[in-house]
Amino acid sequence: MFRLTEDEIEFFRENGYLIKRGLLDPELMARARESLWENPPGQLDRDDPATWIGPFRETSDDRDSLYSGFNWKYRRRGGEEWMIKLLAKNSSVWAIAEQLVGEGALQEPERVRGIYCMMPEGDLPEWPYRCHVDAHPFHLGVVGYIDDVDADGGGFNVWPGSHKDFYYTFHSQYGNDPDERHPVVRAEYDARQRMDCHGKAGDVVFWHHRIGHSAGHNRTRRIRQAILYDFRRKNLDDLLETPPQENMWQDWDGLR
Repeated sequence: MFRLTEDEIEFFRENGYLIKRGLLDPELMARARESLWENPPGQLDRDDPATWIGPFRETSDDRDSLYSGFNWKYRRRGGEEWMIKLLAKNSSVWAIAEQLVGEGALQEPERVRGIYCMMPEGDLPEWPYRCHVDAHPFHLGVVGYIDDVDADGGGFNVWPGSHKDFYYTFHSQYGNDPDERHPVVRAEYDARQRMDCHGKAGDVVFWHHRIGHSAGHNRTRRIRQAILYDFRRKNLDDLLETPPQENMWQDWDGLR
């Protein structure tokens, strides 16, 4: 069974994220890449990269294929068995999640979020990064790249260590209930150095649910393609309203 080292666990504890290389199945990644082109937004031509440059001229309200600006969330295949096996039930990904959160403690996945794409920005001026914390309740997030993501290529960006501050700016451990300190802490981290988690197809970023993060700005000519999932403990509903704990890891069996 795949196991993290003590140094890797400590890195995750201190920084709130960890990148593991080459975990995903190449055949399933290829299938996922193909699925993107089954019914793409109208302006995209698979054979003409010039059409990939955002922003989208139109927006979509189709939950299975949402797109606007530089963002395209393709969710149509997210509940299919092969997509779940690609990330959430990948044997190595699942083993790492159990090692961190708890063996036998995770909810069985019914679907993954889908394939999330960041379109190239072309020659538009760059703009500042702004971090955020996700609103929905979960424990451990994973972002798996199904194609190569170069530096400044729209990869998942994190603000290392921010989970230890953001955790205490909510009224509960897992609810979407920020307190008055939250925007202050957010502004402080916006001014700090972010980490661009770029990588190769098959790499996976593991991240704490309260870490400040952002989708990267894609300054390359390639579409950033990633599949996302959120691991949850089976007893998450019982924990939703509990206040932040002195030991922020008390619900994580591998990090207490």
